[in-house]
Amino acid sequence: MIDNRLKHTCFGVAALAMMAAAPMASADDKAVSMIQCGDKLAEGYDGFIAEWEENNPGYTVETEVVGWGQCQEKATNMAAAGTPVALAYMGSRTLKQLSENGLIVPIPMSDEEKASYYPHIVDTVSFDGEQWGVPVAFSTKALFWNKDLFEQAGLDPETPPKTWQELYDMAATIKAETGVPGFGLTAKSFDNTMHQYLHWVYTNNGQVIDANGNIVLDSPENLEALQWYKKMVDVAQEGPVAYEQDELTPLFNDAKVAMIEQGPWVRNRVNEDLNWGVALLPLGPQASGPGTLLITDSLAVFDGSGVEDQAISLAKWLTNPENQFYYEKTHGLTPLRPVPGVAEMVEEDPSWKPFLEGIEFGGPEPLFTDYQAFQNAMVDMVQSVVIGSKEPADVLSSTAVEIEDYK
Repeated sequence: MIDNRLKHTCFGVAALAMMAAAPMASADDKAVSMIQCGDKLAEGYDGFIAEWEENNPGYTVETEVVGWGQCQEKATNMAAAGTPVALAYMGSRTLKQLSENGLIVPIPMSDEEKASYYPHIVDTVSFDGEQWGVPVAFSTKALFWNKDLFEQAGLDPETPPKTWQELYDMAATIKAETGVPGFGLTAKSFDNTMHQYLHWVYTNNGQVIDANGNIVLDSPENLEALQWYKKMVDVAQEGPVAYEQDELTPLFNDAKVAMIEQGPWVRNRVNEDLNWGVALLPLGPQASGPGTLLITDSLAVFDGSGVEDQAISLAKWLTNPENQFYYEKTHGLTPLRPVPGVAEMVEEDPSWKPFLEGIEFGGPEPLFTDYQAFQNAMVDMVQSVVIGSKEPADVLSSTAVEIEDYK
């Protein structure tokens, strides 16, 4: 899902020509061009865009839908070549890099706008005291557990682990009593290996970058997180370095692993005959409360289109509380705001609850000028601990020094 969509961000100079979109309403209208990621325009966007055009006479929105593997790279290349699209769907992780390269403009948010979101959401698009995107998609994580495997192992099937120690102990019991690995562990060369480690960071009151912009990766809280990540190898599936996050879901579906940490979309992918539950991520010794990694994608406004103000207006219109909640319900995403419909959504489907309760003490995906290098360093760190080639304290310290260069 959204934490896998941006595999590479290229700042090449070659421009890629935009495909033709809807014809302009009149020869005098100015076009606000927009790149949407996916295989079709998001549900509801045709109507939302028509409403915006009606409220902004003289401007027409020209949309282009580009597949997930190319959309963000295309928007970046067009901007670097001097032919920017006005508005594009981008992973929020790229915003600092885009800003530092002078490719996007800040998007001012009022205090009222900021306060409308759940805690820390605005942090995912903020640095240097400004916002650089409008959040449009959001994910949190929770723990899925197989109730039948719990029962077979002699555990209470209705009581999932609440702490790291309980997680390990229950996973060890399941493996010993049933032969099934108790926990699905990610360590592949993939972005969500870093994300999975950050679950442990944010459930132990850790940080990667503090409020003053300092790298604080080499902290006691984060060391505990990395030590426990290594400890889970003993109760995990064989060869964690062969698995990224989404490759664990089929194992969970086939009862070949008892617990996984995943996003809300997995609720709709679990086999109908599987007896499962979902709960808050287990907490580390230093936790202040329920935590999770907060990942957003955003609408970014590119510099040089000539219609920057209109692009900002369109981005805020598409993501206003009413329109955004419709988008979230349609796509099965964690809501960005505590709008009235959220309570009804949870009442209808209580499995949403843990994905929302972890937000308050959650932490954002860190923003770096060279995000890809930062991500690679973090993945290498986790892999080295999982395979046993480096000790957690040593590699955490060296990685903290390395990522200073990528701020």
